[in-house]
Amino acid sequence: MLEQTLRPLVKVTQHNIALLFCNYLKTLNIQAQVITEDAGFVVYCQDDKHEIAQQEFEQFIADPYQVKYQQAAWQSGDVTDVNPHAPALLTSFKSQFLSHAGIVTLTIFALCWLVFIASNLGWANTVFHHLQFYSTLNLDAVLQAPHRLLGPAFYHFSWLHIVFNTMWWWQLGGSIERTTGKFSLITLLLVSAVLSNIGQFMVDGPNFGGLSGVVYALVGYVWWMGWLIPEKGLSLSKPIIGFMLFWLLLGYTSLMPINVANTAHLLGLLSGCLLAYLQFLKVKKHTY
Repeated sequence: MLEQTLRPLVKVTQHNIALLFCNYLKTLNIQAQVITEDAGFVVYCQDDKHEIAQQEFEQFIADPYQVKYQQAAWQSGDVTDVNPHAPALLTSFKSQFLSHAGIVTLTIFALCWLVFIASNLGWANTVFHHLQFYSTLNLDAVLQAPHRLLGPAFYHFSWLHIVFNTMWWWQLGGSIERTTGKFSLITLLLVSAVLSNIGQFMVDGPNFGGLSGVVYALVGYVWWMGWLIPEKGLSLSKPIIGFMLFWLLLGYTSLMPINVANTAHLLGLLSGCLLAYLQFLKVKKHTY
């Protein structure tokens, strides 16, 4: 895109709010920039699209935590230097973190981190023993400890492992919970965790863990919802989808320095796509 003349659009007091709206304008192919001026932050936008940007800002400021604005921040390819001394930055971050994620998203997020912290405080063997998948999968084992069907999903082996998984869980799970409701997210969690855990056990045995099978289910669900029911407002950019599929395929090669739960990833992705398709059929049935 050719560089366009930028003119001031609006001035706000919170830097991250200005950045959020700026990133959203870029997804609409409107050039934008945030500049610090006096005691605030001014959003400059493309001169010939000033009126459109003004209308978008009026909608944005009424509810800046809508899914489409949060996703724009994730999908933006630009890296902007955030002023650490911006007014109420920490407070605003906490507000965004909590507002984007509902009670289900936050509960699972907290549970994963509590398990990880307990493991790193010296209780790793004890925690893993209580969450580990069955050594032998049968009806008696399931009835005696049904939580082990889900248990491995909450146990993570490293900082990178848990940060990656809980980051995607918060982002995608929060979007799903806000858009299609708590029941949809709970269903995704239960179905994908059980299927991916059983599949991984059948291939490699009981020594595995992590929320990545569920994360891939969320990826599949949001991906197919954006394709089948775009009006719901759930979508993922092609680069992100490509990255996640590339990572999935990479796990099946010998290039990875660690063991990867490939079966859990694949079954999670397929279960998410299937649940999105079932949601599509439900909407289609009620529409016609």
